[in-house]
Amino acid sequence: MPRYAFLIEYDGTPFRGWQRQAGQPSVQAAVEAAIARLEPEAPGIAAAGRTDTGVHATGQVAHCDLAQGWDPLRLREALNHHLRPAPVAVLACARVEDAFHARFSAVERRYLFRILNRRAPPALAAGQVWHLRHPLELAPMQAAARHLLGHHDFTTFRASQCQAHSPLRTLDELTVSAQPVPHGTEYHFALRARSFLHNQVRSIVGTLERVGAGAWAPDAVRDALQARDRAACGPVAPPQGLCLTGVGYPHDPFA
Repeated sequence: MPRYAFLIEYDGTPFRGWQRQAGQPSVQAAVEAAIARLEPEAPGIAAAGRTDTGVHATGQVAHCDLAQGWDPLRLREALNHHLRPAPVAVLACARVEDAFHARFSAVERRYLFRILNRRAPPALAAGQVWHLRHPLELAPMQAAARHLLGHHDFTTFRASQCQAHSPLRTLDELTVSAQPVPHGTEYHFALRARSFLHNQVRSIVGTLERVGAGAWAPDAVRDALQARDRAACGPVAPPQGLCLTGVGYPHDPFA
């Protein structure tokens, strides 16, 4: 059976995350339903990451084995037709080697978290940002973020129900930037690693927000990391500001 990779974008607001769940709407179920309209006997799909409830994606990758030899462009158009009106779009399809696996072949994952910092609520970006009214300072958050770069035990920043065998992860990138928006500022937290623990990104952003608000000193983030204790973590940021922006592979299947 030929194997196909899909590059997928979605608004996570109406879904209970990526993973299929009985009686609950999920992105996986929406995509599998669209595939079933083309090949009713097609097996389930596997994704690079299981995003949580309310988390978005512009660069999710999944794969599936199909019985027919589809033209990738025709397959993309057919899937998008059957996905309507769900807020899910297949940006690209590609025929891949049988050894390709959306999850296990990945060498990096990239996330972006957005904070809208202003008094007025978001109108156009509603559901896509974490809206905060109190002031934030960029430089302290940047200083605190540097403590988290590299290879560490991230026990402090993993969910209590995380099922990963080890809390050791290497954070290759954590940049905090700011850009002006009408009557406010939008802060961007860009993170890149081979893999992340459950709730790691949102735990990091929620902790850095406390630094930006002046409630924590930048060095307190280093102390929290070294504590290896979930109780030392700051509050977990809400899901709506988080987006999976890309997955890296040794050879880009969509190039």
